[in-house]
Amino acid sequence: MSTNPAVPRVKRRVLLASSAGAAAAASGLGVWAAQNAGAESNTAESGATATDVGALQSVVGWASQNGGVSGGSEEVAVSSADEFLAAIGEGGLIVRLSGSISISGMNDVASDTTIVGASGARITGGGLDVSGQSNVIVTNLTFDDWDDDAINVQESSTNIWVHHNTFGVGYDGCVDVKRGSDFVTVAWNRFDGHDKNMLLGHSDDNGGQDEGHLRVTYHHNFFNGTGQRNPRVRFGEQVHVFNNYYKDIGSYGIATTQDAGVIVEANYFENVEEPTHIGEGDSSDGRLVAFDNVLDDSGEILTNGSVNTDLPYNYSADPADQIPGIVEGGAGAG
Repeated sequence: MSTNPAVPRVKRRVLLASSAGAAAAASGLGVWAAQNAGAESNTAESGATATDVGALQSVVGWASQNGGVSGGSEEVAVSSADEFLAAIGEGGLIVRLSGSISISGMNDVASDTTIVGASGARITGGGLDVSGQSNVIVTNLTFDDWDDDAINVQESSTNIWVHHNTFGVGYDGCVDVKRGSDFVTVAWNRFDGHDKNMLLGHSDDNGGQDEGHLRVTYHHNFFNGTGQRNPRVRFGEQVHVFNNYYKDIGSYGIATTQDAGVIVEANYFENVEEPTHIGEGDSSDGRLVAFDNVLDDSGEILTNGSVNTDLPYNYSADPADQIPGIVEGGAGAG
């Protein structure tokens, strides 16, 4: 039972699964489709128009496994921080945020929830905590000036899809995935200028919980002037990093540590002195394989060991030389 205050029922409406448009909204995608009509890509999450929402209903990557991800089913419209925090903690809802809200600290998100922003929706001051939950979608939001993490996925959470969001600069991670979480896709997001961007695995001492988990796909994200941890990986196996655009990275792009296995495929690195690190800080080396990437005024991609590239999901990688146009035009909130 939720301890949060009741969500105003008057604003709810049930979305009928028999309607293609409603089904897309149930996946948190209807708003994004309308705002990003005409984007070009050969992946399932882009390239649709506002009237072709059926193409947007399939998540790509690890979140498509283990039963997939669908989010909430009953819509509630919110415009204040109190309404928002009550709704995201209830479960089963599509929480549609309008306008800008200021929150603080980390705020619990319940299972079977879609959080979707209307055009221009913004969250400042605090973040979202998906802890021990499943089947959660976060899309079309802008995050700024958070005081902990913007989004934290932890404690064996599964089937989480974070896509088409914009992240500015805050205190700690933009999207951290840790403590045995699994089956996550982070896609079509824009990261502007933040330093320690994304952890996958939080500690060298947490192998007992993390090994065999932390399966995450990162694709079609725009890392624009970020510092490091794009992502920094511990323990995860078959972590798939494909079709991302790395531009003007301050320290390094991707780090593999603690025997993690990372697949770096068809990314575009522009002005990135160190695209990859093998090991980082006091963490031991991980494994990394790389193919079909483009290096534009960038350093060498360091590789190490072997990783099984036979992934259990279907996907279609765009040619790496087309990634700047595709990703810069399609990533981020609308």
